Amino acid sequence: MTVILFIVLALVGMPLFVVLGAAALTATREAQLDPALLMVEFARLAASPNLVAIPLFVLAGATLGQGGAARRLVRFFNALLGWMPAGIAWVTTGTCMLFTAFSGASGVTILALGGLLYPMLKREHYPERFALGLVTSAGSMGLLLPPSLAVLLYGVVAQVDIGDLFVAGLLPTFLLFVMVGGYAFLRGARGAPRHHFRLRELAAAARAGWADLLLPVGVIGGLAGGVLTVAELAAFTALYALVLETLIHRTIEVKSLVWVVYEAATLVGSLFIILGLSLGLTNLLIDAQVPMHLLEWVQAQVTSPLEFLMWMNLALLAVGCMMDIFSAIVIVTPLLLPLAMHFGIHPVHLGIVILANLEIGYLTPPVGINLFLASQRFRQPVFAVFRATLPFLFVLIVWLLLLTYWPALSLWRLD
Repeated sequence: MTVILFIVLALVGMPLFVVLGAAALTATREAQLDPALLMVEFARLAASPNLVAIPLFVLAGATLGQGGAARRLVRFFNALLGWMPAGIAWVTTGTCMLFTAFSGASGVTILALGGLLYPMLKREHYPERFALGLVTSAGSMGLLLPPSLAVLLYGVVAQVDIGDLFVAGLLPTFLLFVMVGGYAFLRGARGAPRHHFRLRELAAAARAGWADLLLPVGVIGGLAGGVLTVAELAAFTALYALVLETLIHRTIEVKSLVWVVYEAATLVGSLFIILGLSLGLTNLLIDAQVPMHLLEWVQAQVTSPLEFLMWMNLALLAVGCMMDIFSAIVIVTPLLLPLAMHFGIHPVHLGIVILANLEIGYLTPPVGINLFLASQRFRQPVFAVFRATLPFLFVLIVWLLLLTYWPALSLWRLD
């Protein structure tokens, strides 16, 4: 009964750290343990060598989000891809993917880029429903690219090499880019004009945005090549973003950095509280042998890795409907990891599948945050936004099935 109460409180909107804290204190009381044991997990979390990377990458993303990175990326991708069939649709997808990786939360992408890309699509004679669905859906793509906060968080919780995770997300993200662009070419670009390729404009856009474009390349290269540790790379990325926006492009005044730091600190603080409490609660569940009982039940019900992955996807899609991605990562990962290991599923592959599921959750009611943000941003009813995203939701589900049952897409570098 108590578990049901906590679930209901989370669903009606009570802050997740309050629900987790109350659940952890209740569990310690019922187990007749000292509540101070929960603080042990905070101490272990503080000692994690990868923990410092989270606030530094968040600071870098907030700086780029507040600066002019969005417009520079739109200009570059428009010059690079705008001449192609369905060129503006390719531009929208690529820009949103990259900006989502920078910002760490796809809702920010809709707010930052929606007012720019949605009118562009309509001006190019794309159907209104298609334009609305594409911008809303593209806002949830790119979560597998570096320096995505979701990937970092999974790596910390699952204790998986973050460099391997970032490299593993490259091919799935490129595949999704091709699938969405292909759908746009087949369905959305009818009547849209074609533009001429202009080398001079591409060169000018590249000069303006080359530093933004090099950032994810540098993160991947630094991690994959073992040149820097995750913490060192995060520090370099934050410094890079600050210098880029304050000294080179001068889009952010030094005195305005207070608000950038405040925005980043608010997100990081809430994440750390949720992460510490959820890990403490997970330890209590392990002491109560809940994962072992769950494993025994799954062994009795599920007979193959393919069947396990199918049920896991259904469960994760349901979780994504009701919970934001960061909360879901810290709650479901410790439960799913031992089950996946039992069925021989690589933790990197598991992470990509979990993140892909939760990425889709941004578009599914009742808590699909992108639906509500797009509804407010474009002044459309939520149901109209959801209906516009349905074709792209289908593309995302097909993509998810490919990632799930074709592990080589994620493990190509590790095989």
